[in-house]
Amino acid sequence: MSTIDPILLAVLNGRFVQIADEMDATLYRSAFNPIIAEAHDACHGLYHAQTGATLVQGTTGLPIFVGAMAFAVKAVIDKANRDGDLAPGDTYLFNDPYDGGTHLNDFRLVRPLFWNGELFAWLASVGHWLDVGGNVPGNFNAKATESFQEGFRVPPVKLARKGVIQQDIIDILGANSRVPQSNWGDLHGQLNALDLGERRFHALLEEYGADRIVIALELLTGRAEKLMRANIASLPDGIISCEDYLDNDGITDVPLKIALDLTISGETMKLDFSRSAPPCDGPLNIAYSTTVACCYVALKHIFTDVPANAGCLAPIEFVIPDTTLLGVSAPRPVGGYTETILRVIDTVFAAFAQLAPERANGGPFATINALSLSGWREHGRRWVMFCFFGGGLGGNPETDGLNHGNNPISTATIPPAEILESLYPVMFTQWALRPDSGGPGLHRGGLGAIYEIETLAAGATDVSLLGERGKFPPFGVNGGGSAALNRFVYQSPEGDKSPAMVSKVTNISIERGRKVRLETPGGGGYGDPLKRDPQRVARDVRLGYVTPASARSQYGVVVGEDGAVDMAGTAALRSGGGR
Repeated sequence: MSTIDPILLAVLNGRFVQIADEMDATLYRSAFNPIIAEAHDACHGLYHAQTGATLVQGTTGLPIFVGAMAFAVKAVIDKANRDGDLAPGDTYLFNDPYDGGTHLNDFRLVRPLFWNGELFAWLASVGHWLDVGGNVPGNFNAKATESFQEGFRVPPVKLARKGVIQQDIIDILGANSRVPQSNWGDLHGQLNALDLGERRFHALLEEYGADRIVIALELLTGRAEKLMRANIASLPDGIISCEDYLDNDGITDVPLKIALDLTISGETMKLDFSRSAPPCDGPLNIAYSTTVACCYVALKHIFTDVPANAGCLAPIEFVIPDTTLLGVSAPRPVGGYTETILRVIDTVFAAFAQLAPERANGGPFATINALSLSGWREHGRRWVMFCFFGGGLGGNPETDGLNHGNNPISTATIPPAEILESLYPVMFTQWALRPDSGGPGLHRGGLGAIYEIETLAAGATDVSLLGERGKFPPFGVNGGGSAALNRFVYQSPEGDKSPAMVSKVTNISIERGRKVRLETPGGGGYGDPLKRDPQRVARDVRLGYVTPASARSQYGVVVGEDGAVDMAGTAALRSGGGR
């Protein structure tokens, strides 16, 4: 048997994805931690028995995890081959960010899937645990200069042997977290997800037979490769170079360059990051596998018709030297990886904006603004609230950018204010769209948001933030303007203060009743803002998206106090250049 009827192949593909989706849902519904339960910061999938290559992923899992998990599973395969004692019911656990991981909070569980006594494939689960030790609660330590300051690192170890959980490992995990009960719940949610995936795939193998399932997986991988090659071949041959910058590394206030030289040659592509900044002292480094994973995410945004499996990376060559901050090894700190991968994705987007301007999008807000608040409850228990936040997406050839959306790395949602307020001693006093934060354009960038949080804990609340885009705004394309910069303010006895590093701060405390305020960037604009329909500008003013002053200065549109367009004033303003 070398092929499968197309209808059956579609049915099997649907079954594969449904199983991964059900694994995702199992964890979301059982996790203790709102970053998994509400924000869906997790992922599940099926991986090749020998290579660890991605075979199947769910539709709701975090895309950046999907790209990195193949490296994670390969690390477990290598460990199992060295040990030589793999058996049904074994489950490996690890969080090593340099060996297929991302950062220390993301714990991976990998289990062999046996069928008729033979290894058929691997199942894997990853989820963001709330706290794993380190200097800063929640582990986004903007001042970290080595991984030991970010949390505890676990290489691939057997959490379960032939189905029996090793309690010693559970004890070690619990002793190294400020909130062990949260991590305990998330761990068991991941184990439940693997149990379910194993049962579902066994049932599928029983129904269709292993040979037919193997062929279906091979055909789906081959289809992804063919589609990616066809997409690349439709682009003009040549080399495109672009650069973007991170604000700083949290230690030294010097920008960090992310540089990409993208080469198209026939149906192949090379992504060369050799010109990027060297490894930095602070936590903005990432490992090779993480860089590959975020390139995968960027390409999937661009080539949306390509199935999400290992085949889509077959025509891609990566050049990521270990002399750059994109290919580091231990113990370089990597806890701020989310900010760096977003900038890598931005450089890929910017390169394609040059390759195919008609398909370009303005830059997204591109920072998760990892905010941690923590303290002690009255009965002596520790509380740690970690959350990430939304912003605007870029204007595009067809529409304005999305207001208050997710970053390109994720399908994660922001935990609702009601959930956070019910779990932690905080109160949101503002959660609103941020006027004038979207980049001006024929199609305006989406708006960022304003979040203001008051602390209600009896004692002091510790605050840390690891963000970006405080100095280098999200870019516009095809004549569109840049979006607003990121801004963070916290109240102190001396009044409102902002971090010296603009987007990063640790080791500050605020008293009960004081607030922190986060104003996130919007998305970059698309096209000449002077060509935007004045009526659409006026509508933006009426909705509070754009202020009258910005309508005048950025769009050349005069809007009266009644919210209507002053057509004569607008014509005169635009005829003079609009600004």
